[in-house]
Amino acid sequence: MSNTIVNDQSIMAGAGHYLTGAVVSKDGTTIGYRQLGQGPGLIVLHGAMESAQSHMQLAEALADAYTVYLPDRRGRGRSGPYGGSYGVGEDVDDMDALLTKTGAHYVFGVSSGAIICLEAARTLPAIQKAAIFEPPLMMNGSATAAWLARFDSEIAQGKVAAAMITGMKGARLGPPLLNLMPRWLLERLTTMMMASEEKKAGADDVTMRMLAPTLHYDFQLVVETEGALERFGALSADVLLLGGSKSPAYLTAALDALEKVLPRARRVEFPGVGHEASGNADRRGRPELVAEELRRFFIDRQPSMGVLSHG
Repeated sequence: MSNTIVNDQSIMAGAGHYLTGAVVSKDGTTIGYRQLGQGPGLIVLHGAMESAQSHMQLAEALADAYTVYLPDRRGRGRSGPYGGSYGVGEDVDDMDALLTKTGAHYVFGVSSGAIICLEAARTLPAIQKAAIFEPPLMMNGSATAAWLARFDSEIAQGKVAAAMITGMKGARLGPPLLNLMPRWLLERLTTMMMASEEKKAGADDVTMRMLAPTLHYDFQLVVETEGALERFGALSADVLLLGGSKSPAYLTAALDALEKVLPRARRVEFPGVGHEASGNADRRGRPELVAEELRRFFIDRQPSMGVLSHG
């Protein structure tokens, strides 16, 4: 695969100093990223309703030992749009371009980003180790397609708050309170939250309103990879499976299933945290906790099998 390199530059934002760079993927789409730290290269791939900035604190916690690259997936931040022919193959091409540019051999993927990292590790020999946080592999595709139609309709009508509520309910990632409150109130609260975020946002920030349309592609990714579990049995990289004890049951089930088919996997569950564990603290993340386990995995030269619980 041929990839074009775009020159790097240095930038300073509220989170501190970091480099920015970009590559051009196989289909011509620009993929931008943030870079900080020093040491072996580690690419951190965010999940739905996230961007490169969502894991800045995790990157800072690892920066003394690794050169951490935080790409914006397509449709977000410094990266180009999805395009009309999007599929998981384009995401793998994007990862290939990043690996070629950075020389990295380690990846960490979160949620839908974890699905991409699994697919990439299956086909790209440059990936030696892959840490995987709760890929939504076990969602029912037909059910997803049903509420995806409602989501698309709401986005098309400019009802961003309504679409976000539809997405949260469909993915079952909101707090239990989400199912108890009337929808009109949830939409009003979401609208207020977006307005508050936009008032505080800096020039380099990617807001919820900007991210909302990209949910379509995360859901599409889940539908496309339904039934893909068995093919990951051919994956030769060492894999660390990560999850939180408070995450939805279907995400834990996905990890259970992956553990059975992956030939070189280790499993760790974080007590008392949920699906947001790897993100910044202002989004209820516990980045230091996750960074500690990633550090342990990537520094270990021998794969360690089995299930562990880390507090």
